[in-house]
Amino acid sequence: MTTAQTQELDVQPTPLALLLLGREADPRSERGVECPGDLPSASDPDLVARARAAKEKLGDKVFVLGHHYQRDEVIQFADVTGDSFKLARDAAARPEAEYIVFCGVHFMAESADILTSDDQKVVLPDLAAGCSMADMATAEQVAECWDVLTEAGIAEQVVPVSYMNSSADIKAFTGKHGGTICTSSNAERALNWAFEQGEKVLFLPDQHLGRNTAVRDLGMSLEDCVVYNPHRPNGGLTAEELRAAKMILWRGHCSVHGRFSLDSVNDVRERIPGVNVLVHPECKHEVVAAADHVGSTEYIIKALEAAPAGSKWAIGTELNLVRRLANRFAAEDKEVVFLDKTVCFCSTMNRIDLPHLVWTLESLAEGTLVNRIEVDKETEAFAKLALERMLALP
Repeated sequence: MTTAQTQELDVQPTPLALLLLGREADPRSERGVECPGDLPSASDPDLVARARAAKEKLGDKVFVLGHHYQRDEVIQFADVTGDSFKLARDAAARPEAEYIVFCGVHFMAESADILTSDDQKVVLPDLAAGCSMADMATAEQVAECWDVLTEAGIAEQVVPVSYMNSSADIKAFTGKHGGTICTSSNAERALNWAFEQGEKVLFLPDQHLGRNTAVRDLGMSLEDCVVYNPHRPNGGLTAEELRAAKMILWRGHCSVHGRFSLDSVNDVRERIPGVNVLVHPECKHEVVAAADHVGSTEYIIKALEAAPAGSKWAIGTELNLVRRLANRFAAEDKEVVFLDKTVCFCSTMNRIDLPHLVWTLESLAEGTLVNRIEVDKETEAFAKLALERMLALP
């Protein structure tokens, strides 16, 4: 249909359509599209020199955080690298840095803002660097879910546990309702704590991490888990199903880790005899069950560091990290390959590229604050409460 035909029919683009077209922003969502200022050309041969010069000019005023999934051209300028929570804590440990430039995605920058002082300013080089998983649970949807649990007569028995990969709004909901946050490293401890507080857990927003932890680590059965679909009436569940469940899993997933399949595992075992399959717990349950090792990003790195020379590894996580590990450990005679044949980058994480980083650093060096991520005080207070419960886990 042409634009003229659309106008004749008086069809108006929906807010979601405008958002996807890059013409609007949703302040309640991880997605954002505003990026004021002119970005340098991606082909500019002086980008590295410009980034280095701006960073040197800023000195101790800036602290650059680089998530493991970032591309190498960005990672080279990071003062520290790590997963989302480690980076947020690293930022909080650098109170002298006026600017925290988070080369990650939106929810990570929010966590950094929550944990840093009011004097520090957290900056995201591209506001469109969101997280599809975090987008799958909005504050309105989760509030509606709680109403469904209340109507089923079980809300008082339910303890929310939210994955770090969630928006500040969801973290605040969790804190307000007596729950805690977890990472992929401490999900088992978080669930054990939650079941000491109540009889059931509402796990947000990644169903796979919740299911894998409950079944693989806590010894539950798949029948103990139900999936709440926010796009269906009552989550697509009956009151009886909710009452019978121990784990109420939100229907969310990681767009990267969700791509790995059992066929991927079987195929790599045929291609590389003796290979060790190591996957992230955000992968589907059948993939995790078929793997030799399962663990967080930090676990994956440490496992390869400890691996013997001559060993072979197929890694089920984001491709930028796998490539970096493959290059790093090739010198130690360790073969590291990507689990799937299909190229699979985190598309939103990859929005943080060298032109955006250069524009950000040069703007800050000139005294112009850009793309600040700031969580409102009420949301921050409840989200911090949930994070503090996580930090206090035994």
